[in-house]
Amino acid sequence: MTILITGGAGFIGSHLVEKLLLQKKKIVVIDNFNNFYSPAYKRENIAQAIKNQDFTLYEADICNKETCCDIFKKHNIEKVVHLAAYAGVRPSIEQPLLYEEVNCRGTLNMLELSRIYKIKQFIFGSSSSVYGNNKKVPFSEDDPVNEPISPYAATKRAGELFCYNYHHLYKIPTLCLRFFTVYGPRQRPDLAIRKFTELIDRNQPINMYGNGTTERDYTHHSDIIDGVVSALDKEYDFEIINLGDSRPVQLKRLIELIEQALGKKAQIIELPEQPGDMHRTYADIRKAERFLKYKPKVSIEQGIRLFVTWYKERKKKTEHPNKNELEFVR
Repeated sequence: MTILITGGAGFIGSHLVEKLLLQKKKIVVIDNFNNFYSPAYKRENIAQAIKNQDFTLYEADICNKETCCDIFKKHNIEKVVHLAAYAGVRPSIEQPLLYEEVNCRGTLNMLELSRIYKIKQFIFGSSSSVYGNNKKVPFSEDDPVNEPISPYAATKRAGELFCYNYHHLYKIPTLCLRFFTVYGPRQRPDLAIRKFTELIDRNQPINMYGNGTTERDYTHHSDIIDGVVSALDKEYDFEIINLGDSRPVQLKRLIELIEQALGKKAQIIELPEQPGDMHRTYADIRKAERFLKYKPKVSIEQGIRLFVTWYKERKKKTEHPNKNELEFVR
C-alpha cells in the first residue's frame, strides 16, 4: 500500500510518517517547506525517515495542481492523508487570503486528484476550531458549526464541506478528523507549550492572554497518531470524528506543569484575550471510541514531562551538534 501524506514534514505529519514506516507502508510526502516557521525544523523532523527506502519526499506546493498531478501519476497511491495547511488562529486574521488559498484551494486540488486517480480513502486533518465558542460542552460532531470565529476555522470548515461534496458526487470514502490542540515533541515553535517552555527556560517573560482560565483539550501527538492509523484501517463512506483527550486544562494549570517540569518559575505578563481565540475546547470522543477504538493514553502531566525531556535533549544537540546534525539545527 502506498499512502500520500501532505504536510508530512510537519509536526503531526512526521510522527505519522514514522509510525507508518514501522508498519512497512510505502509513504509519499508532499511538503513545500514554507517559511511560516523555520524550514530547518521540518528537515530535522524527517531526518530519519529520508533514510528509509519506503519513503519518498517531494518539495512541492499543494496549490500547484500540475506538479501534484505528476506525483499522483508516478506513484500508485491508494490512500491520502491531507494534513498540509496554514495553521494558527491569529496569523489567519492577519492573512485571510493566504489561508483561503492554501487551505481551500489546496484541499480542492487534493480532492480533485483523488477523484481522477480513484483514491480508495481520503482523510482530512480538520480542527476543533470549527466549533467556535460553542457553549455546549463537550463538543460533539453533531453540534452546529456555523459560527467560526477566525478565518482559519472558516477554512477548516470549508475543507470539511468540500470533502463531503466530493464524497457525495464521486463516492470517495472520506473521513474528517477534528484534532484538538495537539502537542508533543516537534511541536511548532509558535504554539504555547513550546514557546512557554523555551521562554521560561531562558528566564524570559511569557504572555498570558486573559486571566489564565481559558481551557484547551490538550492531546498528545501519540494519541492523535493512534487515531489516524486506526482510521486508515477502517471502512466508511463519510464521517466526521473528534480526536481529543476529553480532559480540558486551564492555561494557568498548563503553565504550572511546565514550571514543575523545568524546575523554574515563569514571569507572566497578563494581556487581554485575543480576537479569534476560543474560550474553551472540549472533545466528546464517544464516536472515536466506537468507530476507531480510540482511547487516549497520555495525561497532560505525563505529556508535559515527556515534552520537556525532549526539549532538553534537543537543546543539548543544538548547543553541541555533531557534523551530521549541523544541517538540521541551524
